[in-house]
Amino acid sequence: MIIGVPKEVKNNEFRVAITASGVHELLAHGHTVLVERGAGVGSTIADDEYEAAGAELVGSAEEVWKRADMVMKVKEPVAEEYHLFRKDLILFTYLHLAAEPELTHALIDAGVTAIAYETVQDGRALPLLAPMSEVAGRLSVQVGANVMTAPAGGPGLLLGGVAGVRPAKVVVLGAGVAGTNATAMAVGSGAEVTVLDINVDRLRELDAIYSGRVKTVVSNFLEVEKSVLEADLVIGSVLIPGARAPKLVTNDMVARMKPGSVLVDIAVDQGGCFEDSHVTTHEDPTFKVYESLFYCVGNMPGAVPNTSTYALTNVTLRYAVALADKGVRGAFEADAALARGLNVAAGRVMHHSVSSAHELELYEDWAALMQ
Repeated sequence: MIIGVPKEVKNNEFRVAITASGVHELLAHGHTVLVERGAGVGSTIADDEYEAAGAELVGSAEEVWKRADMVMKVKEPVAEEYHLFRKDLILFTYLHLAAEPELTHALIDAGVTAIAYETVQDGRALPLLAPMSEVAGRLSVQVGANVMTAPAGGPGLLLGGVAGVRPAKVVVLGAGVAGTNATAMAVGSGAEVTVLDINVDRLRELDAIYSGRVKTVVSNFLEVEKSVLEADLVIGSVLIPGARAPKLVTNDMVARMKPGSVLVDIAVDQGGCFEDSHVTTHEDPTFKVYESLFYCVGNMPGAVPNTSTYALTNVTLRYAVALADKGVRGAFEADAALARGLNVAAGRVMHHSVSSAHELELYEDWAALMQ
């Protein structure tokens, strides 16, 4: 199989879909890897490293898309890439289609076989989402702390305070991978931390880990409202695999929050969990809602591309090898978790969350489709 890796084109997206060692692994299985020149520069992976690993460097994204049997990316394609879709193409990347109606229809119309990293699911685990959730969770506290400084328009608070001065109050909505990592960073900074989740068992685990240093609260509308109104920094990290995020923080709540409070929405790729969330960029990351600041960058891990690229390749590579070795049908038959990653194929919607989000007919029998 020919695997193509184009340079990412989303605003300030410096990650790349594969490392040089990943290229070497695919070549060891007898496949060809095309890498667009400069694709890895943002992640400090030089063209020479890819070439030494056996990749064929090509001069344009168009050539990568045209020649490849499977294109591997990091972020979902943007409108300027839609014309590169074709019927016999496998696309393996983050897609977040529940929040992307135009992209969904473009993939359907072109007949692309689109497999989303974020919906590959093994039991309750999302193995290809987990490393970026770890990065985003840790980064959320870091960027939140920066936005809370006075020059950034925040209230001028230091998360951990100092001796004799109260620390900031941090509220984390969701105790999944991102929320757990946000909690660790916030606790480490010395902040006063409250975590809300609907899973009591998960809250028990966090209570045991932190020996009571973290307040754990079962999430419901009233408790979210109470916690948010007391917060200096809110981290929204709620996820429903493949579906739009639930809107947990309303504008009415935000209107009553402390002036200068900061809200970081990790779930913005899936539509966001604050009512007024909309995707922002690393160049212009924040906007004001009443007297609060929202940080809603849609590709947060792109700010630390070296760490993110290596973490992502660590988990995607084995699935990429399986798809290249066995083809889509064979790889799906061998691994049900990977099969759950299929979102669109042959002009049909194959994932229930995408179907529900856009009111499109669901076709679940991928085996019949790929005979």
